[in-house]
Amino acid sequence: MDAIVCRGLSKHYGHITALDNLDLAVKEGTIFGFLGPNGAGKTTTLKLLVGLSKPTDGKAWIAGEAVTPHSANLQNSIGYLPEDPSFYSWMTARDYMSFVGQIFRLSSGEIKTRTDDLLELVDLSEAGSRKIGGYSRGMRQRLGIAQALMNKPHVLFLDEPSSALDPIGRVEVLDTLLRLKKEATTIFLSSHILADIERVCDEVGIINKGTLVVQSPIDELRQRFARPVFELEVEGQVADLINKLETLSCVTCVEIDHLESLTRIRVIVDDVPVARNELPKIIVQSDSILLSYQIAQPNLEDVFIQVMKDEKEQ
Repeated sequence: MDAIVCRGLSKHYGHITALDNLDLAVKEGTIFGFLGPNGAGKTTTLKLLVGLSKPTDGKAWIAGEAVTPHSANLQNSIGYLPEDPSFYSWMTARDYMSFVGQIFRLSSGEIKTRTDDLLELVDLSEAGSRKIGGYSRGMRQRLGIAQALMNKPHVLFLDEPSSALDPIGRVEVLDTLLRLKKEATTIFLSSHILADIERVCDEVGIINKGTLVVQSPIDELRQRFARPVFELEVEGQVADLINKLETLSCVTCVEIDHLESLTRIRVIVDDVPVARNELPKIIVQSDSILLSYQIAQPNLEDVFIQVMKDEKEQ
């Protein structure tokens, strides 16, 4: 069953098209990554799906419930964490969770149980009695996820939950999402941090200029769009090696990264069997000292760049 369905969803601001005829279906119990460059329409889509904005055309359904502004049934079916959440800094986390529970008209017993369970889920049990004003950005983001789950939503919407966090804060938030995944919670995650999407998501949709370009499981995207890449790490002179690599007919691009004690070379090819045969010969004949050589596993960044390149060329 699909937890999220969009049919022809569009949003226009005068002559500006923020979202154009979006057709989308997200299965229950998955973490869905929504990708795109800045201004692509990600936040617009989220606001439409949670009922904060009214579409110009089209419809959407969440857990079978039609999305309409101010729908009580919809609000009980979703949880939402905006990109830059605000809290009452003078409240403790437990006070704030109680406040959210009262908004959803939960009983005092339900509020206590949900607060205890959710603060444990996001690893804030020990900090639950501290004032939110003293929380780190990562702790506030995790509290934001906890409050978004207070009403036991069918679908959790997260807008750039880790974009402003340091590496430790990002790991903490991503670990929380992986714990939610075990509970079969459907999560719609909008982000431009490709490594985060790749770590936690089952499926992704890529949007550009308000139009959905592609939707697919990540592994299928790699097979469909990723370029075969050979990665070399070498020491010494590399100019002659790079010149020879660029002359190979199977090589489409050579990317160079000069580090402090070595040079990392990414060789993008369009014929892997030929490259397997020719690259070692050239490396052996060069004056460079080979430190490592491997066929790199294409990542989501490779896929995204290729998708955007193909879209631009159309």
